[in-house]
Amino acid sequence: MVYLLKFGASWVLPPGIFYVAFFALAWYLWNRRGEKRAAKVLAGLTLALYLFSTSLVAELTLGSLEAAYDPPAEPQGDVIIMLGGGAFPDTPDVDGAGTLCASPANRLLATARLQRKLGVPVLLSGGQVYGDTGEEAKIAKRVLMSLGIPEKKILVETRSINTSQNARFSAEILRERGLSHPILVTSAFHMKRSVLNFEKQGIDVTPYPTDYQVPRHPAFHYTKLRPSADALLQNAIVLQESLRTLVTRYLE
Repeated sequence: MVYLLKFGASWVLPPGIFYVAFFALAWYLWNRRGEKRAAKVLAGLTLALYLFSTSLVAELTLGSLEAAYDPPAEPQGDVIIMLGGGAFPDTPDVDGAGTLCASPANRLLATARLQRKLGVPVLLSGGQVYGDTGEEAKIAKRVLMSLGIPEKKILVETRSINTSQNARFSAEILRERGLSHPILVTSAFHMKRSVLNFEKQGIDVTPYPTDYQVPRHPAFHYTKLRPSADALLQNAIVLQESLRTLVTRYLE
């Protein structure tokens, strides 16, 4: 009963309510106005958007992207690079102001655990992307130090505002410090494009994906057919990463 209520509620809340309205409009155009071509186009577009709003489709598309690399069981390297992914400059935190967004916070947790395990330096890459966002590497450094990582083990790169610059400016620091075997930590959906950017800088990284958004082995449940803004966002991430990977590979 709980699942049925969730499924039903998804059709009276956005985005589901809009799909109901669009399908109703398509029915009206077909049956009352005789505008069958317009009704077909509207119904087709609505169906496509609905499917992209289901976790059933998102688990297939995003899951395929996240499966590009598996984290090594015993990673080896002389530095851990963590890529930024968004921060707020003025939100309250345990030891000050400024917090990482959800994805980079997950990346930071994996980075801290890897550093504890390997004892190697951490290079935090990420600057202030917009006027109202936080300086990602500086906020991440503060959080790492509060988790017990020594300051002398933390390097920061604060100029980059995208993945291409993450790779370029990080490569400069690696060469300056004689570091040549980096372990790259970023979200699993972001790893394929990140590895490509580092390859274009002549840096061979060991990928360590984290921050998984979907299960590796999903099981079907009918509630995965309900429309969801989260699933729509996940599919938007897939399209965004695919487009940016093409741009990185052929135009940059």
